[in-house]
Amino acid sequence: MDTADLTQAQVEELCNAFKRDYAALEAEIGKVIVGQREVIREVLVTLFADGHALLEGVPGLAKTLLIRTLSQSVNLEFSRIQFTPDLMPSDITGTNIIEENPDGGKEYRYIAGPIFANIILADEINRATPKTQSAMLESMQERHVTVYGEKRDLPKPFLVLATQNPLEQEGTYPLPEAQLDRFMFKILVDYPTEDELMEIIERTTGARTITPVPVVSGQRLLEMKEIVRRVPAAPHVVRYAVRLVLATHPDQPLAPETTRRYVRYGGSPRAVQALILGGKVLALLDGRFNVAYEDIKRLAPPVLRHRTILGFEAEAEGVGADRIVKDILAHVQQSAE
Repeated sequence: MDTADLTQAQVEELCNAFKRDYAALEAEIGKVIVGQREVIREVLVTLFADGHALLEGVPGLAKTLLIRTLSQSVNLEFSRIQFTPDLMPSDITGTNIIEENPDGGKEYRYIAGPIFANIILADEINRATPKTQSAMLESMQERHVTVYGEKRDLPKPFLVLATQNPLEQEGTYPLPEAQLDRFMFKILVDYPTEDELMEIIERTTGARTITPVPVVSGQRLLEMKEIVRRVPAAPHVVRYAVRLVLATHPDQPLAPETTRRYVRYGGSPRAVQALILGGKVLALLDGRFNVAYEDIKRLAPPVLRHRTILGFEAEAEGVGADRIVKDILAHVQQSAE
């Protein structure tokens, strides 16, 4: 699809069709998930931008239910991997087994692991050892795994949604910075409000069971991802995203005082990619075929909070990554181009 040759009416139809399918998907998820509108939006932006997301929240906030509901609403294969200290890399990627063939000889047969699905729930990912966590790196970045020297492609689309509990840190292994950087967003899942909690109790303690149905096909999902890629981003908007990421580095002239004081390392080029791709999705949802400054600002917290590596002084003074991102947004000026 070459959008450069499209008329204004065709562009508007693309945006409207994208918005309709997105709204149908969001509404179907909303039949099961109460509230959490921002969480749902950030998860769906991750999906359409072809990224991965890390969801952080205390147990019982429907993180797993949200991910399973998403897979049912788009009719994709869902797989849950429960990360534990004794989980091995082969438990994720699969392994070869020796079995007897019809001729009486022995041969290897590959048994695919749970990573071979469209939507992967990596539950409590920080409970596995770094060796096992590293098994996710190749699949998240390259969309394939290598088992016994043989490369095996993962299905399309492919989305990893990982969860972790911010409270229970005993027996956990912090995710390496290289692995954190593979997550497009870090999404914070908050506790429901009083009214939302009332609605949750009403839905979950009665006799009626709600089962989501597919409203977007896998093929249509791939088409929507292609539309996202075609949305243009003006150079001055891209430069603003670049400047925001540079401001997360304490040795850069653009860095505000809080970055210089509290941050050890900042975001990589993947952070800029995440801002632009996510901004393209938000633009389509707003009926625009161009990325605006506000799209970049809206996505700065989920994109930068896990890529802003804080030092000891920040921990001692209770300064979090979101405070740093807020200061960066206030400090970095929009380009006049």
